[in-house]
Amino acid sequence: MKKLTTVSLALIVAAGLSACSAKTQNEASQATDAASADINATASEAVADTSNALDAAGSSIENGAAALGSATENTLDAAGREADKTGAALENGAKAVDNSM
Repeated sequence: MKKLTTVSLALIVAAGLSACSAKTQNEASQATDAASADINATASEAVADTSNALDAAGSSIENGAAALGSATENTLDAAGREADKTGAALENGAKAVDNSM
């Protein structure tokens, strides 16, 4: 009797699962499709955000390089002017020494 009850119960459960199986598979497929669409959208947003961040970083690097170039040029110009002044002072000092002899 116990075996008959167990087998009957197993058949009822199997029949119930097979009836729900198609619906469950359809729902699982829909859930998978929704999750896949979500993943694709998130990945696309991540790619766009990364691209924008790289563009901004590139612009910052270009601006920094331009500022560094200008500062270097200004420093070299100032050093050249100071070298000219030093040269003129040395020349004047040498003339003064020659004149005093």
